[in-house]
Amino acid sequence: MIGLEITGFAGKTNEEALVGAWQSKPKLARLAYRYRPKLKVREDLETGEIEPGELTRDDYHWEITGGGDPSHDLADVTWDQDFGQSIRFSDLQSFLVVFLPALRDVESDLRQYRSSPLARLIDAMEIAPAEQEALLEALRTANAEIAGADTIGKIAKAIDKSFKTVAGPAFSMDVALGLAEPSFQAVVRALRILLSNVAMQNFDPSSNGLGLNNILYVSILIEYFHKRLAQQKSAGQIILFEEPEAHLHPQLQITLFKALSALPFQSVLTTHSTHITANAPLKSYVVLSHVGSPAIASSMPVVDAGLAANEVADLERYLDATRSNLLFARKVMLVEGPAELFLIPAIIKKVEGVDLDRLGISVIPIYGVHFDTYSKLFSKGALPKKCAIVTDGDLRPSDAHSDAEAEDDLPPPPNLKVLQNDYVRVFACKTTFERALLFKGTLEMFARAADDVGAPLVAKRLRDALGKLEAEGKDEKNELKILNPLRDAVLNTAKRFGKARFAQLAARHVEQATSIPQYLSDAIDWLTEE
Repeated sequence: MIGLEITGFAGKTNEEALVGAWQSKPKLARLAYRYRPKLKVREDLETGEIEPGELTRDDYHWEITGGGDPSHDLADVTWDQDFGQSIRFSDLQSFLVVFLPALRDVESDLRQYRSSPLARLIDAMEIAPAEQEALLEALRTANAEIAGADTIGKIAKAIDKSFKTVAGPAFSMDVALGLAEPSFQAVVRALRILLSNVAMQNFDPSSNGLGLNNILYVSILIEYFHKRLAQQKSAGQIILFEEPEAHLHPQLQITLFKALSALPFQSVLTTHSTHITANAPLKSYVVLSHVGSPAIASSMPVVDAGLAANEVADLERYLDATRSNLLFARKVMLVEGPAELFLIPAIIKKVEGVDLDRLGISVIPIYGVHFDTYSKLFSKGALPKKCAIVTDGDLRPSDAHSDAEAEDDLPPPPNLKVLQNDYVRVFACKTTFERALLFKGTLEMFARAADDVGAPLVAKRLRDALGKLEAEGKDEKNELKILNPLRDAVLNTAKRFGKARFAQLAARHVEQATSIPQYLSDAIDWLTEE
């Protein structure tokens, strides 16, 4: 359901006339647009004659209602609850709604007079009669000059003679050639959008890419909306924009979104673009989540997660084009930083045979250990999807230096266990990520990464240890005795050359890995279980 609450219409005659029948209480009007089972089907569902899983698309329809009990929150209205009075779509015509579908042929729309926003913009400009007559005179002059050209005149005479011969005297008419009929409408229809850049002058948009033509189309439409607003010709207007990112370069996506956000009228966008979500205020999000049932869960994370103002500000700073991917993922694994992002998906795929991307599981680095703010997003009422927090045992940011001089003591590490609920689980190792990942089964992987980064002595130590372990067989105490010093060496190497860079190189050689730590295996088991 899409719910709309309208205020600010009091004292405006046109607007009061439009929304009068939709008022829930004085100065508040409501509309509800719902896609739900038809009345007969709802009755059959209630009596048990039909089960929810037996419905087909033909059992559903769109309906629009107005008014309704003002004590009912629109967000809490259920699909089987009647709300307000039925409204005909024709009753909404004075409120301009423009819907731009995802698969749109804007090039064709710009060419076709009836569908072009250019024609609507010209109409809204209300060109004065005197100027219209001047344009008509220019058209008449052009027609006369063309018709008077020697070759054009000969062609017109030839066609006239042939037509009269074929039609005979009873149906004959005189034939002439000209640009267009001498009417203002013909002038408007003949106008074409022409573009210029440093390479070409006055070229047709058909020579352009689809993305820029989309921007051109929306720009003309926005100007048309501005003109209607200035002339007070509408009770209201709104743009419904499906996937505005279609065919657009990432920077153009951001530019378009910012332009739409600055408009003095509302735009509602559906998107899969992380570039757009990274720039949208968190309070504007309405997130739709598939939860494995016929209904789709919807939420407003700011409201439904109970986020405080400082937490909203924190998330808005951190939800960039990478981290806002958590909005679109089926399930989420939150990690500390880029080292985990580079290495965890690769080593899990190699060792466990689990492709996180194919399962819709996104690995999101938060660049710190402030998991508490992120974890609040995941709940039945907010984002009903699993979130595994995978972290180091020391719970210190990977770029923190605990031995650095400072006036204040380090704060205690956060208690992540209190974050756990049906949708959030914490999986922590006992040490740092690089140390926890070093086993007999990852020695060669790290040795090759050490070779690549320029640490041959460390690489030799790792291979010598692998040789000893293979020669001595399985002995847990001896294995720990051999591996523990090497864990410090690998961690120091990663810190020396950059933990993200070292993890990136290790991921290149992940085919050498044969084991992963238990806490990672447990996280994958929980995320993938039904």
